[in-house]
Amino acid sequence: MRVHHLNCATMRPRLSPTMVAHVLLVERDEGLLLVDTGFGTGDLADPKRLPGPFHFLVRPALDPGETALAQVKALGFSADDVTDIALTHMDLDHAGGLGDFPAARVHIHQPEHDAMTHPTMREKQRYIPAQWAHGPQWVQHAEPGDDWFGFPSVTALSDDVLIIPLLGHTRGHAGVAVRDDSGHWLLHAGDAFFDGNQVQTPPSCNRSLAGFQVVMAVSNKLRRDNTERLRELVAGHGDEVTVFCAHDKAQYDALAGRG
Repeated sequence: MRVHHLNCATMRPRLSPTMVAHVLLVERDEGLLLVDTGFGTGDLADPKRLPGPFHFLVRPALDPGETALAQVKALGFSADDVTDIALTHMDLDHAGGLGDFPAARVHIHQPEHDAMTHPTMREKQRYIPAQWAHGPQWVQHAEPGDDWFGFPSVTALSDDVLIIPLLGHTRGHAGVAVRDDSGHWLLHAGDAFFDGNQVQTPPSCNRSLAGFQVVMAVSNKLRRDNTERLRELVAGHGDEVTVFCAHDKAQYDALAGRG
């Protein structure tokens, strides 16, 4: 399983450091797997489908070359080669590229699917139905699986790809763990945290990002609890698992070999 690290959305928040949308492209015998999608061609073609406050606060670059589709093609593949997409959650900067891969199965933690199809008033602001208007082939995962480094309720897509519930940021937020060719695990923790220093010992976090996490969390208690568990994972098993979040540019640069 060869793993490519892609940045599928550069964002320049007014009060925080530059952010990325860290996406994984995994080469497997059974077809390509994407972990998250960033923004898609539909978001660029119709920027107004992203809410005005999001544009104002986050200032997305909306670069055509950063779409997952453009980067998949640049690596010599086609959209149809992407057979599966595993989502950490359905926020607009994670699910925008779904429509660019209409033939792919889309794997999602069932509570997240429930949230985006039956959102509360608070949740409606974060989900953009136009991003999945093409009718994806949803594969909802709810059944618990084996424990993984002490994390319960793990659902497996295969022996080398796991969906790990990390609730808090959204109702059904999850991490996606991928085992590379060397046998090392990569845990894409989505938005379980925003600053890579949060899972270091001692932890720290950019002040504006710390506040943003609290505002965006459906359950801040669950979010904090899971961040602590991730910190323990890094401290105890950092030689076996690399944990990273979706938006930390320094983490992305290091893993993509750009640091």
